[in-house]
Amino acid sequence: MTIKAVVFDAYGTLYDVQSVADVTEDAFPGYGDIITQIWRIKQLEYSWLRTLMRRYQDFSVATRDSLAYTLRSLGLQYDDATFARIIDKYQHLALYPDAVAALEAMKDRKLAILSNGSPDMLNALVRNSGLDRLLDATISVDAHKVFKPAPEAYTLIEEVLKVAPAEVLFISSNPWDACGAKAFGLNVAWIERVTPEAMALACVESETVAPLTMFKALRTQMDELGVAPDHRIHGLSELPALVSAKS
Repeated sequence: MTIKAVVFDAYGTLYDVQSVADVTEDAFPGYGDIITQIWRIKQLEYSWLRTLMRRYQDFSVATRDSLAYTLRSLGLQYDDATFARIIDKYQHLALYPDAVAALEAMKDRKLAILSNGSPDMLNALVRNSGLDRLLDATISVDAHKVFKPAPEAYTLIEEVLKVAPAEVLFISSNPWDACGAKAFGLNVAWIERVTPEAMALACVESETVAPLTMFKALRTQMDELGVAPDHRIHGLSELPALVSAKS
């Protein structure tokens, strides 16, 4: 089947969520790394819990609540200005270095984002990074008020792009998202940025497990959920060749 649309997850796939560490470290010297990791873990957890509880609030709320949890759990005091400055970083996350070139090389397909992010968060981020000139659509799950990996979230791709799931290649570096998309019926490429070999090496290089190593163990390794992506790649730069092979 020909691939007519390539749809990307945003956070962790096109945009490096670890780039918030610059602002968290500046605000709380010595705590930047652990804040970044706990914040992301709780941000995802809150989105899933709200879906299960059927108490949806958009991703901006989950992002704020998870940051408040993180700072409180670490016993860190802050004022409103500091909190707002950290939150604002989510509108200015760094793109992965190979993102723009990969999208430019696939301009003959429909290109879109499907993200848990709220419309305001995503629109600002896409505009600030310049991806608005390359994307045909920026799709937020807020339209269905349910977070990925719920199947209802992935139905938005066909609703917006008018492309059948069999003709879509969905890209995510988040294992839970790759599994959710595959379970729904999309063609899926998972970006394996951290290999098990790299994880093993990181764990033996120090007597203690660093926060980033723990985060990678929890969030970057393929989950055991009974489904697997169709393709494993190691960066966005590998995508154009993969898509061309599906012509």
